[in-house]
Amino acid sequence: MLDLDCTLDFDPAREEEFFHALPPRSAVFLIELRQAGAEPLLGRSADLRKRLEQLLRPPDPASKRLNLRELAQRVRYRETGSPFEQSIVTYQHAKRMFPRRYRDLLRLRPPALLKVNLKNPYPRCYVTRRVPSNDAGAPANGACYGPFASRRAAEAFAKRFLDFFKTRRCQIKIRRDPAFPGCIYSEMKMCLAPCFAGCSKEEYDAEVVRLTTSLDTCGGSLAGEIERERERASEALDFERAAALHKRLDKVNEVLRGLPEIVRRIEGLDAVILQRGAQDQTVAVFAMRGGRLTEPFFLRFAELASQPRSAEEILRQQLAAAAVEPYADLGEHLALVSRWYYSSPRKGEIFFRPPARGSAEQDWPYRRILRGCSRLLAPQAPLEEEKRASRELATPGEETI
Repeated sequence: MLDLDCTLDFDPAREEEFFHALPPRSAVFLIELRQAGAEPLLGRSADLRKRLEQLLRPPDPASKRLNLRELAQRVRYRETGSPFEQSIVTYQHAKRMFPRRYRDLLRLRPPALLKVNLKNPYPRCYVTRRVPSNDAGAPANGACYGPFASRRAAEAFAKRFLDFFKTRRCQIKIRRDPAFPGCIYSEMKMCLAPCFAGCSKEEYDAEVVRLTTSLDTCGGSLAGEIERERERASEALDFERAAALHKRLDKVNEVLRGLPEIVRRIEGLDAVILQRGAQDQTVAVFAMRGGRLTEPFFLRFAELASQPRSAEEILRQQLAAAAVEPYADLGEHLALVSRWYYSSPRKGEIFFRPPARGSAEQDWPYRRILRGCSRLLAPQAPLEEEKRASRELATPGEETI
């Protein structure tokens, strides 16, 4: 956990000394109250000194703004270098202090995913916000892909992408009744129609495998399949079919261009998120394994210059040692990451681990990550721009809890 590592006692008689000691920087803070058992105030701000002056200076009699001057006993805080780090610190402490209502306080909502429910004898692909537990050893009841920016974005992609497959889209229970009239998709030859035994179980399973393989490869297997068919048609001098396949390939590529890079199978969602640290020449590294965030570590490049090991070697060791907390909630971590990833403007950089090839796990792109660190350590944006980015990332009502 990223602790609130700075503490200041509040004494109204020495308030100028207190406010002078506060940094005018982005931070997460906790105001502890004098009354025993009183619930503390957890908040975050792009300017800690200004925010606490609003809360602890003598109140304006005509104002209805919250004021804790007569109640505050102590302030604990942690400086943060980015809105993303700020959101992670707020989440960790809100979850510890308010275990029953922190999701509502932070407005955490699981992101939209595409799910292929493999538990059903005749699976279909649909949009859901029910994030699987993804615990080690848990049975694989389905394949989930995401996160998407919104349910509407997931539905728009699914509607176009599923046109290239013949899996069912209906929600009825499949009985394989030849007397069943079927649906419009079966009439348009866009579904194998298992509802009235229009295909065998093996044929439908093969189409589901084709769908999941294409989603696993972010559409690469589908595009490759059409390219191979086009080449065979050209070699057979069937130019009319080759031209039709070329148009189909263009449609596939058009659909895939709208797919965000972060959307992939959840258990294979491995990435490194880089954020500027609160200290000079420092980069905060947040590794993500299977959609869950690990405990971040900090690369302090001012100290690394005197180390006998290279920065790449230190990065390799830190990423190898990064571990996910045993009780980390997959849906909450995906919500935090997707909120940052789809924010505008988005501060920081993200690098994805290449998908595994066969049984061999691919390594991280260390050189690209280090070049990303160099870009982050460039001259920092003005404070006003940092405040604006922090406000745009935070949802309304998240500044204080």
